Amino acid sequence: MTTRVGIVGTGGIAAVHAKSLQGMADAEIVAVTDIDEDRSRAFADAWGGRVDASLEAMLEAGGVDIVHLCSPPGLHISQGETVLAAGVSVLSEKPPALSLAELDRIRRAEESSSGWFATVSQHRFGGRANWLRERTRDGSLGETMTAVCNTLWYRPDEYFDVPWRGTWESEGGGPTMGHGIHQIDTMLSILGPWREVTAVSARRARPVETEDFSAALVTLESGAVVSIVNSLLSPRETSYLRFDYRHATVELEHLYGYGDDSWRFTPAPTAPESLESDWAASATGHGSGHAAQFAQTYAALADGERPLPVTSSDARDTLELIAAIYASSFERRPVSKGEIDHTSPFYTSMRGSGAPWA
Repeated sequence: MTTRVGIVGTGGIAAVHAKSLQGMADAEIVAVTDIDEDRSRAFADAWGGRVDASLEAMLEAGGVDIVHLCSPPGLHISQGETVLAAGVSVLSEKPPALSLAELDRIRRAEESSSGWFATVSQHRFGGRANWLRERTRDGSLGETMTAVCNTLWYRPDEYFDVPWRGTWESEGGGPTMGHGIHQIDTMLSILGPWREVTAVSARRARPVETEDFSAALVTLESGAVVSIVNSLLSPRETSYLRFDYRHATVELEHLYGYGDDSWRFTPAPTAPESLESDWAASATGHGSGHAAQFAQTYAALADGERPLPVTSSDARDTLELIAAIYASSFERRPVSKGEIDHTSPFYTSMRGSGAPWA
């Protein structure tokens, strides 16, 4: 079965999607749309597909199994609801919504649709991330002690010349929301649910409404404590995850995507002898990337009886922690999982009760 793909938004990230799709025998771009028709046509000339005047026109024309949302974050909620109302599945770039309230709207739309809503979380799907997730679950590495989850990136002032960047209304937040979400999501997918967070955030240098830096201490349900730093102020850019277990330290350092050689494994003196050989065997040559997630997404779509990875429920867990980081940093107090409900200002906007620098 060939999955027929529609793409909404034909900017830089859409090209990443198209390049990944090009290498897949069971997927075909059949339709594209963008508010800039010339850009749509240039994209279609390069990657294939008809050019539709709008998302609504794409859905009316039909012949699409799944729509990839490669549009700015502020459009994901309305576009996601529109696609689901047509009974078509959605694969949305991160963040899938700008607030928990918006994501809950998407989940309600999903419940009444024959389509599914999935979020791009490509770092979950690398071979060694899968190995680490499995070994964490089966206890082979021993108890999780602590972890580090850093997104230390650099964005100059001119990066924010694009009107929708750096605003609460269009982007939903700063590096905590739009950049660190990649590493935060990967960390939670491996280590499991969180329980409480204490955080700080600041607008140190960039001409934005949102933060350009945040730091948090997150206590997981397991009792392990994770330190998280999200920055757009770091000239030596890196994405760094470190997991300290009773029997080993496992580290991942990359920037926007990883391979097997991006990982480092350090056994403890007490580690079982078989652990190092097990780790060596985890080098399968499958790194992170959109194609790995697309393959699983399309397999689930063809199956028709299981939700598409990464599910709206998975995405909500990550988004709830991000909302709690904002709530904790703005209100200067610990925030527990489940605390941000419809009575909280942080339920409808990551800005919540207002940034201290506003």
